[in-house]
Amino acid sequence: MHRGFTCARTVLIASCLLAVCPRIEGQTPGKTPTAAEATHDARMAWWREARFGMFIHWGLYAIPAGQWGDVNTHGEWIRDTAQIPVADYDKFLTRFNPVKFNADEWVALAKDAGVKYIVITSKHHDGFCLFDSQYTDFDMMSTPFKRDIMKELAQACGKAGIRICWYHSIMDWHHRDYLPRRPWEKKERPEAGADFDRYISYKKNQLRELLTHYGPIGVLWFDGQWEGTWNNDLGRDLDAYVRSLQPDIIINSRVGRGGGTYGIDQSQGSMGDYGTPEQFIPETAIPGLDWEACMTMNDHWGYNESDANWKSGKQLLRMLIDIASKGGNFLLNVGPTAEGLIPQPSVERLRYMGAWLEVNGESIYGTQAGPFMQSPSWGRCTQKRLAGGDARLYLHVFDNPPDGKLVLNGLLNQPLQAYLLAGGPEHAVEAKQLGDRVEVVLPDSICAEDVFVVVLDLEGMPDVGYPPEIVADYPIFTDSLDVTIRSRQSNVELRYTTDGTEPTAKSAQAEKRLTLTQTSTVKARSFRGDRPVSPPASATFTKVPPRPAVAIQGREPGLTYEYYEGQFSTLRDVAALQPTASGMASSFSIQPARRDDLWALRFQGFIKAPKTGPYRFFVRSDDGSRLWIGDELVVDNDGLHSSLELSGVIALEAGWHAIRVEMFERTGGAELLVSWEAPGMAKQQIPSEYLCRRP
Repeated sequence: MHRGFTCARTVLIASCLLAVCPRIEGQTPGKTPTAAEATHDARMAWWREARFGMFIHWGLYAIPAGQWGDVNTHGEWIRDTAQIPVADYDKFLTRFNPVKFNADEWVALAKDAGVKYIVITSKHHDGFCLFDSQYTDFDMMSTPFKRDIMKELAQACGKAGIRICWYHSIMDWHHRDYLPRRPWEKKERPEAGADFDRYISYKKNQLRELLTHYGPIGVLWFDGQWEGTWNNDLGRDLDAYVRSLQPDIIINSRVGRGGGTYGIDQSQGSMGDYGTPEQFIPETAIPGLDWEACMTMNDHWGYNESDANWKSGKQLLRMLIDIASKGGNFLLNVGPTAEGLIPQPSVERLRYMGAWLEVNGESIYGTQAGPFMQSPSWGRCTQKRLAGGDARLYLHVFDNPPDGKLVLNGLLNQPLQAYLLAGGPEHAVEAKQLGDRVEVVLPDSICAEDVFVVVLDLEGMPDVGYPPEIVADYPIFTDSLDVTIRSRQSNVELRYTTDGTEPTAKSAQAEKRLTLTQTSTVKARSFRGDRPVSPPASATFTKVPPRPAVAIQGREPGLTYEYYEGQFSTLRDVAALQPTASGMASSFSIQPARRDDLWALRFQGFIKAPKTGPYRFFVRSDDGSRLWIGDELVVDNDGLHSSLELSGVIALEAGWHAIRVEMFERTGGAELLVSWEAPGMAKQQIPSEYLCRRP
């Protein structure tokens, strides 16, 4: 697989920048879903119920098992990372004979583990197909095994009641028409004569096979979308094509090129049905977004015989619980051997998780994100709605508190009952409401080796004292600024101050936007009558003098640029180099680059602010980028990453200002998009008429 990291556009939300509202059934509470949202919810219903899936990375790369020459750290990318020519890699075809593969045994293991769906690599980046395709000989039928792996797994899953799903790479290092070539093979395998449109037809033909020969498919899990030949228009077309074959199928966000860490950054607009954070778990729930964290058990996706860096069963179980507590799914990977066996360490960990889920699965399957902004110090929380409008919380205890009390700060509901899930309602424990919190008192007899679960039923849906949100377009201003105070809680009065003092029940009520004309610290709190029912929130908004404009003699349209070549990991690597070329450009663009990979650009010139006020600049790039106004760094988007947009704010006087933008491209798809917005001006790519250079 895979690459990337993300950070979404920042919005100033007071008190806790990581605090988000949990998603319930995919929708924002209180909002009536549109027809499109209702259709989306209908097809996502089984997936949200499932919560736990198995990822399988299997193919020709299992034969070298991570070893090439003296290096034993390769994985499913071995053809690229070891720079193996196509002709040499093709020799693996005659050696791939997984005689110990048994689809029923794989699926039985998944079922024992509590897995509800399986996603397997129908084709990875190397182009080898685990199915019988009439459009290529680079498939299972050209191996000594000569069996359709996808067919056997689909049939086994159907018998076991597990959803079968396909991973399918957009990249294809084997196909003659896929572009770009790997940088290291371009001389021996030139791009001349390759036709990318013809490759897309090939891809669609294979997807038609996968979606018409094997029955209903739960998910189509795309990957390898980040290279410059792919874009969101192609992604939308592929999405529509797939849905024309199976309308109820679920498609991941990687069908489109953008999306930060695979769908978590939605600044380019969402594509597909859910985001796919890879090898990490988001810090909080993500309102309105379905997501699935995919994770390896050790350090590789494909089988690596030397990799003994296994996560423990306890770690993996706690990951599953953590993910469910934030409203996500867990897609846990196994990499079978070339013989067709799932490695024993993977088997042991899956059975460990399955044994726990056999007892406690009710607290994972079909649950939603817990109602709390931050995870309790002692563990995690999931929730379900009960008939009649009440709620059930599942309290997953990672670490038994020394005083034996599970404290749920901010929870205002009256408890109805509490009991140990493993024992049932007859194993009741004490739960009581104490003002602004609920306490659950654990029995002294509890002695659990791993996570245990307490069920807590509440009167009504969770009523949690969230700090109010204090929201403005910008954290700075030059004249005045509108500020909005809002809350996720219902039936509350929002009281605020602007002088930094703590709000009381007698403070001003936030019924409409506030207008600030001087630097202010706004504090807000929710009340019911005289009683505070939330923590206070605080945000400071600063009135600043605008950066002075500069006078320019003899302006000419466009920008100057300098072009560099080299292998960069950060823009600091460019600073000491001499440019390979220089010239003029009409705007910020990667057009001056002279090759696909291993280069950098620096643009310099001036930008015209049409009026005085705060400006937000956005830079989207793949890989790193930075933007300066004069000597002030406004946007720092440096580092190795996939398509990612970051922003920054600066106050400018009307007139011209020096601007500098730098970016570098290491490998994969290159991208640079520079945009801005201001009060009264919607976000837009910076028009060339607002740019100039000195002659």
